Amino acid sequence: MDDLATVWWQRLSRLLFCSYGLTARIPTISGEPLYLRAAPSAGGLYPAEVYLLSRGTPHLPPGLYHYQPKTHTLLHFWDSEVWSGLQAACFHHPALEPTQFAIATTAIFYRSAWRYQDRAYRRICLDTGHLLGNIELASAINGFCPHLIAGFADAAVNQLLYLDAEQEGVFTVLALSEMQQQPPSQPALPTVLPSATQTNYPLLPEGALLSYLHQQTQISLDSLPRWGEGDSLPTPDDTYNFPFCLKVAMATQPIPWGDHLGDLEQTILKRRSTRAYNGLSLTLEELQSLLDFTYQPQHYQAQGLNPEPDYCDLNLIQTFLAVSAVTGLDAGCYYYAPQAQELRQIRFKNFRQDLYYLCLGQELGRDAGVVLFHTADLSAAVTQYGDRAYRYLHLDAGHLGQRLNLAALHLGLGVSGIGGFFDNQVNEVLGIPVDEAVLYITTLGRPR
Repeated sequence: MDDLATVWWQRLSRLLFCSYGLTARIPTISGEPLYLRAAPSAGGLYPAEVYLLSRGTPHLPPGLYHYQPKTHTLLHFWDSEVWSGLQAACFHHPALEPTQFAIATTAIFYRSAWRYQDRAYRRICLDTGHLLGNIELASAINGFCPHLIAGFADAAVNQLLYLDAEQEGVFTVLALSEMQQQPPSQPALPTVLPSATQTNYPLLPEGALLSYLHQQTQISLDSLPRWGEGDSLPTPDDTYNFPFCLKVAMATQPIPWGDHLGDLEQTILKRRSTRAYNGLSLTLEELQSLLDFTYQPQHYQAQGLNPEPDYCDLNLIQTFLAVSAVTGLDAGCYYYAPQAQELRQIRFKNFRQDLYYLCLGQELGRDAGVVLFHTADLSAAVTQYGDRAYRYLHLDAGHLGQRLNLAALHLGLGVSGIGGFFDNQVNEVLGIPVDEAVLYITTLGRPR
């Protein structure tokens, strides 16, 4: 193997390891160790799988490959031409034309369903969003550029990967290109397509919701949607500009991630969810840094990160913060306006006991300094993207949540996502507008 090939394989190896590799081995009483991965997962169940599709290069023959985290290897399980089938299944997305590789992420449904039952589909989508966040950042560290394709013909991609669609399904495809081959001012490529919308909802038996949701959010190959090639995505708008509300500027200096993003790589590999907080305050500066890394990626271009990482549609996502303990910031509920880079207070109150209740009695909600809520207007989202909007919303919420995870841990803070909460009562307690449905909760605080 020549030097160029060796370097390429090292880069791909680090990309896969930082995205979904095994980063800890914990002994258990049963004797079978618990393996933890670079991306967080609800309950440590890790439903996602990662596949690599090659068009064929001297480094990697054409075919299908499966990433196996336990041995950190690629299993080449199909060695014929697959690229034309991938392009057809993705409706000839423009990102697939100039590149040679793609990543497909799937989920094995039972891994989450046995524990979370009808709520499992939400958690699978959020976990996949965490993985997307890692792939985005790990690609930048290793000189790759991923282009998200969240709209595709599900059955066609499942068949291409030889999946049993009753047990495992594709959630995302990412075209993987070399960063140095990217034009400096390339317009953002589209990532999503609409699906059909179901209006006659059947009465489902308990435990059937996951398979029903996945089926109803699929796109058929014969629908033949068209990508808006070359169209720029709209800039997410700030909303909830309440009259006379307190406004707090959140602009700050970007987090320094070290030479060649070395500190970011180490943070990814050391990431763990916090199990308990001590209830002490965060500083306003720490909160500013957390929000800056999560919502202001353009501030990190000089460090080598993508200033416009791919999401499904951030226009659909809103962010609210329940502040219990932040030095220099009154307790209450705030809306975060990413374009203005400011917090807008919508309610004055300390919510510690309310958060303990809303988060199903989890002390993480009560003892956190900040509890961050990602929300969306489900009706507006479905009007725009059909039933597939449910996937898009939770993928984006998980992606944002992973950026929060990494920023918090780098700053020495604790962080943990919460997918279990009383959905219908969050709005009433916090004063969030009633048309905003909560997608995901992230708790932030000082670890005990």
